[in-house]
Amino acid sequence: MSIINKHITVSSSTKSLSEIRKFIRSVAGESGFNKNTVEEIVLAVDEACTNIIKHAYKNSPDNLIEINARFAASTLTLTLIDYGKKFNPDYIVPPDLEEKLKKRKSGGLGIHLMRNLMDEVIYEVSNPKFNKLTLVKKL
Repeated sequence: MSIINKHITVSSSTKSLSEIRKFIRSVAGESGFNKNTVEEIVLAVDEACTNIIKHAYKNSPDNLIEINARFAASTLTLTLIDYGKKFNPDYIVPPDLEEKLKKRKSGGLGIHLMRNLMDEVIYEVSNPKFNKLTLVKKL
């Protein structure tokens, strides 16, 4: 299988989410993932980008989200870069899913979904200029 390298840069607007989903769907499909796995990857990236828009950029559409996609050695690596507020996921407590269902409260599942849908989720916040999230899925 050949190596795939693709890149997209979008504005930090919820209007960009459909463009992001289309990009990820294309890359994951081209990489050879089955339809269900493609949709899981799309959901994980959608959740990550929604968090970037809402939390890192406080819903300001005037910023950028960069997504780099690389498929090699049967592994899809998606790198998301933003220049917003820093975030450390180590402080996020896993959600109580039963409690969320009882209260029918929406939100708060993005990190949980990413961690469960992808093989690896790596946050890098050491660079003072940007945040880097790497999502990995093996074929």
